[in-house]
Amino acid sequence: QVQLVESGGGLVQPGGSLRLSCAASGFTFRNYAMNWYRQAPEKERELVANISNLGLRTNYADSVKGRFTISRDNAKNTVYLQMTTLKPDDTAVYYCSVVYGNRRYWGQGTQVTVSS
Repeated sequence: QVQLVESGGGLVQPGGSLRLSCAASGFTFRNYAMNWYRQAPEKERELVANISNLGLRTNYADSVKGRFTISRDNAKNTVYLQMTTLKPDDTAVYYCSVVYGNRRYWGQGTQVTVSS
């Protein structure tokens, strides 16, 4: 079955950096685009970034352009989100997601807290 396991979250000061990882299994990873979403308290879940199956195309939410970078390693079945110049507004639970077999799958999420 499809499994997505995020890691790398934590507490960081404003201006700091974190790298999130999402290890995927249960499907042929290199054939599918991957997505990072986030959900802040009392807010809707929003798309942060996505990457095509071979990593040739990426898209970002306007709020993170120039600060976040999505990448993937198809040999390791892992997608990453490098986050720099973090702001308190980036505080959220970050989720990895894939659409497989007409269904969207989610990981359990990893908490990112940006605070001094």
